[in-house]
Amino acid sequence: MRNLGFCFSMVVLLLGACQGMAQVKPVSNQQLSELIENDNLQLVDVRTPQEVSEGKIGEAQNIDFRSPGFKEAISQLDRSKPVAVYCGAGKRSGQASTLLKDLGFTEIYDLTGGFSQWKAEDYPVTMPAGN
Repeated sequence: MRNLGFCFSMVVLLLGACQGMAQVKPVSNQQLSELIENDNLQLVDVRTPQEVSEGKIGEAQNIDFRSPGFKEAISQLDRSKPVAVYCGAGKRSGQASTLLKDLGFTEIYDLTGGFSQWKAEDYPVTMPAGN
């Protein structure tokens, strides 16, 4: 009986620990638009600089997923703040979100459909300086 109580306690502890683990939350354009209003959000565009030259979302920071220093650069973000990532269509941002999770970030948002969907639905686009 004592072992059964111990096992039950361990299961409860493990379930509690799992609930505290980070999860990547897919977000729609509308949801991201609302998150951007939060000054605490770190918005990251993981597209190439050439793609970013065609426009970006708000004041997103560009960290090119394909660059050799991507992991080091993205690990410099503040782990205590929420991070939202996007790419062209959703594949690279999904991979970046998984990496953020592995690096210990706890509040991660991934834009469904990426920048192409954002632009197609006429959400505001910021042109980088010099364009």
